[in-house]
Amino acid sequence: MVRDYPATELAHTAWPDVPSDALVLLPIGSTEQHGPHLPLDTDSVIAHAVARRAATALHTALVAPVLPYGASGEHAGFPGTVSIGHEALRTVLAEAVRSLSLWAGRIVLVNGHGGNTATLGTALRLLRTEGHDVAWTDCSVPGADAHAGRTETSVMLHLAPERVRLEAAAVGDTRPLAALLPELMAHGVRAVSPSGVLGDPTGASAGEGHRMTDAMVSAVVGRITAWTVDERCRLVDPEHRPGIQELTDKAVRP
Repeated sequence: MVRDYPATELAHTAWPDVPSDALVLLPIGSTEQHGPHLPLDTDSVIAHAVARRAATALHTALVAPVLPYGASGEHAGFPGTVSIGHEALRTVLAEAVRSLSLWAGRIVLVNGHGGNTATLGTALRLLRTEGHDVAWTDCSVPGADAHAGRTETSVMLHLAPERVRLEAAAVGDTRPLAALLPELMAHGVRAVSPSGVLGDPTGASAGEGHRMTDAMVSAVVGRITAWTVDERCRLVDPEHRPGIQELTDKAVRP
């Protein structure tokens, strides 16, 4: 059974209990195909889990409800995909942060879908010029495959094993994403992978997914703690990235 990670969920909180100048983590996901074996909300599940566990490690953060729609036009060839596009996503992000800033202190967008990244940079550059203390970070691990392969399958086997259909998993196009991008951007994912998988889910396991999830959370916590923002308004890794246990020990040490 997956361990429950308690965190303060904004949606479960009454307004008098919301602290002033709170750090708010806003998970950004998608509703898009993830091959024949993973659910459409895979990115949302991962972004919310990472945000929730990071908030637990930080002790002082609120987790906002996940935004379940993103810019997923490249997956439009598959039934079930719901994309709001870059322009609408930019507006939603801008208005959400402006509203949060009326009572929150610092805001971090925790992104689970690679297709959202360009919009995140554009929206947050505008917001930071308006004076909002906001940045974004992603849910990634070094060496991850592109989409619905071993990485996401392993993470979902850890987070929501009952929703993974391993018997239906199929090997997709395993070329590096850089090699796929020109055709993918021109014609969509279905043109390069009829199954929708970019990678190979073979060998995925819950144990590997647990380690990957811990690495994602550790990275997010380290970036938030260091708070160094690059030109894309993205939080960058500190020189030393502390682990979850190290950060937790430090936080509770007298």
